[in-house]
Amino acid sequence: MEYFIGAIAAVLLGAGFVLQQDAAQRVPQTDFLRARLVADLLRQRRWLAGLSLMIAGMLLSAWVIGHMVLALSEPLLATNLLFALIIAGRVSGQPPHARELIGAVILLGGVSALSVARSVTSVQDSVGSPAYWPYAGAAIAAAAACFALAGRRRRGEMRGLLTGVSAGLVLGVQDALTRISVRSLGSLHDAARLLTSWPAYSLVAVGVIALWLMQSAFSSAPLHASLPGVTAAEPVSGIVLGVVAFREKVPASPGLIALQVAGLIALVLGVILVARSPLLANLRQYRGPAEHLLRRDREQSRRGRPAAGADVRAGLIKPGPGNPGPACGPDLAQPPGPLPPRPGAR
Repeated sequence: MEYFIGAIAAVLLGAGFVLQQDAAQRVPQTDFLRARLVADLLRQRRWLAGLSLMIAGMLLSAWVIGHMVLALSEPLLATNLLFALIIAGRVSGQPPHARELIGAVILLGGVSALSVARSVTSVQDSVGSPAYWPYAGAAIAAAAACFALAGRRRRGEMRGLLTGVSAGLVLGVQDALTRISVRSLGSLHDAARLLTSWPAYSLVAVGVIALWLMQSAFSSAPLHASLPGVTAAEPVSGIVLGVVAFREKVPASPGLIALQVAGLIALVLGVILVARSPLLANLRQYRGPAEHLLRRDREQSRRGRPAAGADVRAGLIKPGPGNPGPACGPDLAQPPGPLPPRPGAR
């Protein structure tokens, strides 16, 4: 049951990420790591739809995190990358390539390795303590701040990757706080007591910061550059907190320890390979209402006819209601210059 709900959560998260990144790249780059970024995104219906899907996925994720150890729930939820890949393929209309298929196999292999290592009966030991929680949380918060500052000094895809890692680390802390909150719920009395405890308010604050960092990453780079850091850093942060702060037992057998390490490496490698897929790279900036004209241009080009969109790009036809110009690309960011005279014009 937990695995089925986790898969549904991963589907919702993957779809939400695709919609949010598509909307986030429409906001001005000057909004990066600024408070007005979320205010601008709140005006976009696509972003709101993506946020709704992500919230639904996170609610299901909270249930999964509360009923499974973080070493299993985090890798399971990380498979949202697979579903983001499928959705991106439907949007871009391109078949899967070898790299994302290999990445998908490696990712599933990492999840399976972690699951096997946790389910096999063996000698187990705990190395953490709840007293370590403030120190572990502060260390991860400091690392997230360093990645965010490093991303602020960069441009393009490197900015998106570094900021995504920062968001993923904070999301791992959010998962840990979610686990504390869910495990403390047993009755209405417990729910009322939770509203007056520090984990609930910390969870809200950490969730807002994670959302802000993630949208900053999405707005600064395409999905294939911003999402790997988010999805790879989140399970690593969550698993570390689970072991250090929640005394989750780890196998003491050298073979199972090696299997867990290999599974974690495969998880991160698979996430990077899948998220850097060309399909996700094609989810670029806003595609305007002229997509049907581009499709018509391609059809006319196959038949040997001149394409209206090509005439617009060449400057032979002024963009207007009937010829809105190219749907995407750097031409949209350039101010229209003077039109060259038509051949043969006086």
